[in-house]
Amino acid sequence: MLDTQEIECPYCGELISLVLDASAGPQRYIEDCQVCCRPITVVLDVDENGDGRVHLQTEDDA
Repeated sequence: MLDTQEIECPYCGELISLVLDASAGPQRYIEDCQVCCRPITVVLDVDENGDGRVHLQTEDDA
């Protein structure tokens, strides 16, 4: 199931849209901010109910 979430960029603070697919299980990937173009590491954790929780990391955090 695809879910679109508005999330604040950890660099510029602007809201960006991310399309998340929790049905694929836990994920970790890099996506550029749609506003400032800096690379954001997206970490998607999926619980036992299949619900996803997203956490963003900057280059310094990853």
